[in-house]
Amino acid sequence: MILDFIGLFVLIAGYVIGLGAVTVIDIHGFLGRKSSYWTEATTRTHKVTKPLIWVGIILVIIGGALVFRNEWFAGVPLYHLLVSAVLMLNGLFLSYRVSPFLLQREKEGKSAELLPASWQRKIVVSFVVSDIGWWGSLLMVVWWVVR
Repeated sequence: MILDFIGLFVLIAGYVIGLGAVTVIDIHGFLGRKSSYWTEATTRTHKVTKPLIWVGIILVIIGGALVFRNEWFAGVPLYHLLVSAVLMLNGLFLSYRVSPFLLQREKEGKSAELLPASWQRKIVVSFVVSDIGWWGSLLMVVWWVVR
């Protein structure tokens, strides 16, 4: 019983922190597609949201491991595990490809310039994967809790 309580609390905390940060950076990124002001704001904001997203993913995985400890490889727990893996891969792309690109542009004094179209397309795909993963995972966990 206590593991269920702790697990669900940690899982929900992970969604609050991670999905909250994803929502903030996605809104900034959307606004930054056509605006130099929001492009620069996105570069600055991602320095805060990136670690929060990683904290959220880690908490979601730990909370999920506790909550789903008796039924990992079927239904919602399996979906949760697979989506967590996809979100981590997506996060690695954003952390080790996109973030260094943004930081380099900032060093060069180009943080207010719109991103090249090729980078915008990659980032949009990544954000779509992120949103579907985070919201879909949360939806499935809520369904699992109330079933």
